[in-house]
Amino acid sequence: MKHLIILGDGMADWPVESLGNKTLLQYANTPYMDMLAKNGRTGMLKTVQDGFHPGSEVANSSILGYDQNEVYEGRGPLEAASIGVELAPDDMAIRCNIICIEGDHIKNHSCGHLETAEGDILIKYLQEHLANDTEVVEKYGHIVHFYTGVQYRHLLVVNGGSKHLKCTPPHDVPLKPWKPLLVQPDLEAEAASDIKSKLSATETAELINLLIIKSQKLLSAHPFNTQRIAEGKDPANSIWPWAGGYRPHMVPVTTIFPQIKRGSVITAVDLIRGIGALAGLRVIDVKGATGLADTNYEGKAAAAVDALKTDDFVYLHIEASDEAGHDGNLELKLSTIDYLDRRAIGPIYEAVKDWGKPGTPTADLEPVAIAVLPDHPTPVAHRTHTNEPIPFLIYAPGIQPDSVETFDELSCKNGYYGLLEKDEFIRAFMNVD
Repeated sequence: MKHLIILGDGMADWPVESLGNKTLLQYANTPYMDMLAKNGRTGMLKTVQDGFHPGSEVANSSILGYDQNEVYEGRGPLEAASIGVELAPDDMAIRCNIICIEGDHIKNHSCGHLETAEGDILIKYLQEHLANDTEVVEKYGHIVHFYTGVQYRHLLVVNGGSKHLKCTPPHDVPLKPWKPLLVQPDLEAEAASDIKSKLSATETAELINLLIIKSQKLLSAHPFNTQRIAEGKDPANSIWPWAGGYRPHMVPVTTIFPQIKRGSVITAVDLIRGIGALAGLRVIDVKGATGLADTNYEGKAAAAVDALKTDDFVYLHIEASDEAGHDGNLELKLSTIDYLDRRAIGPIYEAVKDWGKPGTPTADLEPVAIAVLPDHPTPVAHRTHTNEPIPFLIYAPGIQPDSVETFDELSCKNGYYGLLEKDEFIRAFMNVD
């Protein structure tokens, strides 16, 4: 049996009054998700362990069965793995958004969703001018390096930096004043840690805040941003580092589950690419994959089907619903759920439904077990992640279905699996045969 996880990032939501107090999954037209739920088994999954922030790095690695108390190191090291940055033992890698500041407030976390090529221009500019800034170098040395990631999501590496920081994810604080949200040292965590970095937590926080403030002057004056302002677009006028850590120690899923001899991950997001790489999965790139509602759903679906012909396990991640939730865009998020069902799940199911059936052209291919789930809710009314359990379905040819007939946050509470947590979901899924 092959195994495919289809992850609709941030797809879960709260009841919405304008939708008759239905959630978006209840309201949306999702015939394939509902069919798989009706013919499979369902449940709820706690993807955010107690004591952890409901970030996608926590939720997605938890879905794969990793204990956050053993592997959690923040987003930065995962994205370093994704883009091929080899971290030294004393490198602290931290996610580095390029955001839009308007006056004293954070206008948005993505500066209007930059293209990667645009972000690359600004990151290279910061590497040349900010990493080599006289004040920074005289005080700290040449210890700062900026790396281009994807769209507005980039990477900052501080050699000898401390990971014991209190940072605010920018997507959690749209329209909030930015100065009170600058990085603070986590002195309690530093005192309890066995790891001693070259820079203290206080020194690292001071360095990053200096970089933030200096980046605003540099980026505001860049011709790229003066042109964006002239065109009525949000300027990409500040960096915002958050979620730093050291290289995590993750055991490959091929070691945990012997039935996975070869696996792959398909995503437009560096964070998920990094999790996949550290989990021992090969990363498959799809042309036109953006992480937004305009992503190449059909291309991702085709890539998943192709991968299943050679791989035992495929993790297909689609980001669009999460970004629509962060933007507070109800109609767009509904559309992304429709697109996921109609343009990804549907074509995949139709392509693999007869695999392994005698007398069919695909009789020689192994049948496929399919799981569909979000990683966490990103409610449009809240515009950021929450830590409530999420619904999931597991379908496989011949599985004995439960009584649930639709895929949504309420129906799945009555499912066969009940409420799962930690590695219970992935083990239940991998045991489907």
